[in-house]
Amino acid sequence: MPTGAVKRLRISRLLHAAVLVGVLALPQFARAAGENPPAADAGATAAVDDVLAAWILALDPTRISGQDVRDVLARAPTPRIILLSGSLPFVTMEPFARFLVAMGYPEASVRDPANGDWSYSGYMDSTDLAGTLAWYYERDGMMPMLIGHSRGGMLVLRTLHELAGAFGPTIRVRNPITGETLQRSDVIDPEDGRARPVVGLKVPYAAALATGKLPRVLLGEWTMLGKLRVVPDTVDEFTGFLIEWDPIAGSFPGAEPYAASGTARVRTVTLPSSYSHIGLPRTLDLAANPVTRAWIDAYAPGSIVTMPEDDPGIDTTNLLHAADIWYSVKKHWCLEAQRLVRARIAASGTSRGAPTRQP
Repeated sequence: MPTGAVKRLRISRLLHAAVLVGVLALPQFARAAGENPPAADAGATAAVDDVLAAWILALDPTRISGQDVRDVLARAPTPRIILLSGSLPFVTMEPFARFLVAMGYPEASVRDPANGDWSYSGYMDSTDLAGTLAWYYERDGMMPMLIGHSRGGMLVLRTLHELAGAFGPTIRVRNPITGETLQRSDVIDPEDGRARPVVGLKVPYAAALATGKLPRVLLGEWTMLGKLRVVPDTVDEFTGFLIEWDPIAGSFPGAEPYAASGTARVRTVTLPSSYSHIGLPRTLDLAANPVTRAWIDAYAPGSIVTMPEDDPGIDTTNLLHAADIWYSVKKHWCLEAQRLVRARIAASGTSRGAPTRQP
């Protein structure tokens, strides 16, 4: 290429990068008049420069490697993950939260910003949780992901039905930092800057672990009996995990699978009977062991991947759902980051090609 053309190309790229950095580092859309903007998590609203933005867009969401997580996604905008524990106070989702962080998810996007807890109570009010999701969407431009264990899984489903309007026509926005329920039931949509109701918002990914109908009967949660296996359109992708023999959840071989009421992509994954209902969140060691970690990184739903061979130093308990959830988390982390980058590029009226990332 002639020297003059090379110089013009370099100047064009520098100008392009300067414009794009300004666009991608812009703060999120303003809250409703009279509300002070809350402090944002670094992972949720990370500034994205020109090169990083191109790397994000070049990723294949269905093939995210460990290196992609370390080099790209860990520096990208990150949706919050809300992990909901079950009924027993001594069984929390903290081990699973620590597993996600050990695999590369930003800790600040997992822990409760109000108190630093690793997981949320499964007894949280579903209306409050739906209002909290709306608050994060308005602030971060990304809806959180929801993962619940046992009763927490029931809360995931109930919250999705809340967003679908099954329990009321309006939901008020809730500030999770202060615990205040705001006097409004709409948000400023970061996609177009317009006000829109909380009802109808959609979660990118949700999962329920060992959530059964028997506890709903015993706990008197009658309103969820007919909705527990029905997934509404307020989630893009949902995975329900059932243990083959689970007397606590009341799930046995041939148990009713999860099903979409409309367009949601829904899967039911049956876990081995050797897995324990109470022990499902215990996954942190899987990220520490090189063999199980490599298996998790290589996993994709529907693919034939041989389980690690039995070895005194390798415990594969809980490996299947840990790998499946991590795959979906990576996928939707990537999709949300790409959507946010594209939206900001569209707002700036710029475009680019993807540079080659060094291994």
